[in-house]
Amino acid sequence: MTEAVPELAGKVAVLAGSTSGIGRAVAEAYAAAGAWVVVNGRRPEAVEETVESIASAGGVVIGIVGSAADPAVVEEMVAATRASYGAVDVLVNCAGVAEPLGSSILDVSLEDWRAQLDAHLTSTFLTCRAFVPGMVERGRGVVVNTSSHAFTGTYGGTGYAAGKGGVNSLTYALAAELAEHGIRVNAVCPGARTRLSEGPDHERTIARLHARGLIDDLVRDASLAPAPPEHVAALYVFLAGERSAGLTGRVLAGAGGYLGAFDPPRERLLAWRDAASNPPWTSADIEQFLAVNTPD
Repeated sequence: MTEAVPELAGKVAVLAGSTSGIGRAVAEAYAAAGAWVVVNGRRPEAVEETVESIASAGGVVIGIVGSAADPAVVEEMVAATRASYGAVDVLVNCAGVAEPLGSSILDVSLEDWRAQLDAHLTSTFLTCRAFVPGMVERGRGVVVNTSSHAFTGTYGGTGYAAGKGGVNSLTYALAAELAEHGIRVNAVCPGARTRLSEGPDHERTIARLHARGLIDDLVRDASLAPAPPEHVAALYVFLAGERSAGLTGRVLAGAGGYLGAFDPPRERLLAWRDAASNPPWTSADIEQFLAVNTPD
C-alpha cells in the first residue's frame, strides 16, 4: 500500500511568532505535515526549545530570535530561510502580545498603543513586504495572518482591537492585489488555551466583560475553558495546503471543535437621489434612512 503524502510535504513555511501558544502549535503541525519550517520568537530559550522539540520529532526546522516588528530581524529571517531552504511557499503571522489588563481609551499610553500596533500589524506588514516579492516571482504562495475576534470591539481594549482590525484590512487588500500573481491571503481568528487565555488576569478580564454586557454566558464559559491550540492549528494547515486552493481574502475563525467565517465587508445602500438636481441630504433625511434601514 502506498503511503499518503504528507499534506505540506515539500513546502517551506516561515512562521513569525511561533515559539509559544497558537504559533508554536501551528509550527509543530506544519512540521508534522511535512513542511520545512522557520520558527521565530522574542526569547532565545523559547526559540531553542521549540527547534529542539520539532527536530526531535523528525521535523526540519531552523529558528530566528527577535521581534518580527523589527525590520532587521525580518531581514535575518529572509537571509536564513534562503540559505537553508531556498524559496518560501507559506508565510504565517502569529506574532502578538496581550494588551495591558483593563486597557481603555481613557487611560492607554501612547507607548502601549504603539506596542500593540507594532506587535500585531507592523509585524505582519514587515514579513509580507519581505517574503511576498519572492512569491510573486514564482507565481505562487500562501499567506496566513492571525486576527482575533477582538477586532469587532466586543472585547474592549484599544491597540489590540485596532491592530487586529488592521490585520483584516491588510489581508483583504493583499488578497485583492496578489490574486493575479497566484498568491492566496487569508486570516484566522483563533481561540485556544495559551498563556494569554488563562490565569487570574484573564479570568478578571472575562468577568469584567461579562459584567459590562459585552459577552454573553456562552462566550464567557468558552473563554474560561478554551481548547488546546492543536485544534485551531489544523485550520492553519488547511489554509496552507492544496485543499484550500482558490480560497483567498477570507477571515475564518476556529476554536476547539468550532469553525466559523466572517462575511466579507460589504456596503449597503441606504438611499440615493440625483445630486445634480437635488440639494444635499438634511439631517432629518439621514435620520429617517438610518432608522428605517438599521438592523435590529
